[in-house]
Amino acid sequence: MSLEKFLTQSRSSWMNGNGPQSDIVLTSRIRLARNLKNNLFPTIFTPEDAKNVLQQIEDTLPLLTLHPLKDIEILKMEKLQPLHKRVLVEKHLISPNLAEDSSHGACLLTPNEEISIMVNEEDHIRIQCIFPGLQLNEALSLANAVDDQLEQHLEYAFNEVRGYLTSCPTNVGTGLRASVMVHLPGLVMTQQMSQLIPSINQLGLVVRGIYGEGSEALGNIFQISNQVTLGKSEQDIILDLTSVVEQIIEQEKSAREVLAKTSGLQLEDRVYRSLGILTNSRIMESKEAARCLSDVRLGIDMGYIKDIPKSILNELMILTQPGFLQQYAGGQLRPFERDVRRATLIRERLLLGKND
Repeated sequence: MSLEKFLTQSRSSWMNGNGPQSDIVLTSRIRLARNLKNNLFPTIFTPEDAKNVLQQIEDTLPLLTLHPLKDIEILKMEKLQPLHKRVLVEKHLISPNLAEDSSHGACLLTPNEEISIMVNEEDHIRIQCIFPGLQLNEALSLANAVDDQLEQHLEYAFNEVRGYLTSCPTNVGTGLRASVMVHLPGLVMTQQMSQLIPSINQLGLVVRGIYGEGSEALGNIFQISNQVTLGKSEQDIILDLTSVVEQIIEQEKSAREVLAKTSGLQLEDRVYRSLGILTNSRIMESKEAARCLSDVRLGIDMGYIKDIPKSILNELMILTQPGFLQQYAGGQLRPFERDVRRATLIRERLLLGKND
């Protein structure tokens, strides 16, 4: 497969890098947790119960009339190869838990991958919408439209006092988890991030790595999301998160200005050294790739590098993950082979970007 064809098939709409505050905010994501009334929740249901839930949801697909759902496709986990499931995880379309437990789990996915609906993960239904940049309200609007469409044909587990009932008590109420993925090299380099995280946690938010809970903040990329849903409206959750993110954006911009004023030449040198590594290396480990991609993205945002669109960096953060590398190669690769393939893909993609 040629690189151009592989990239065409592998891009998600959020990778285009077009969105408000996209120099710092990579994505906005909304997730709604829902369960079906009169059905055991996934934490205690049997394989037969899971099969029944999946069938109920599958039966609703021909009834969906909302335009974004017109060509939605169902991907059943038990029919996917482990490599394909890993790629879905790397693209943030399904969770690692759904990939690992394939018993009657599924993902409903729109062609542009803006909407993904996990079935039989921690809850019966998890609606997810991902937008580029800081667009939490827009993502929430679409997620609510999808939710309303499904609720026309499915009866949810709902309590007038508690709200939507979920497997995890922290999701009871609105069932809403809102998150933003942010690139914060300035705060990391100025050693402010370690002080900022505890402050964010005190506000009822949580800071995680690039793939959520338990993951590492590779390439200075962090996810910030709400922790509490019970007793708060959807708009309150979005307002609180947006307010904090906007403050973080301002602090990141200030940190970048400080770096430019106090260490401008050293920062520019670091950016171009990383670009040199990316464009010339023949072997590239994942952590080194993430670090260099972060530096180059910062260089683009600060105007040092003008001939590489930042959307390429969004793509490469995902395309250089192990699952994607092996999909591109057409089969399993040993760690060293992945490192070689990663270096090759980065060189080729950067060259394509300059020629675009």
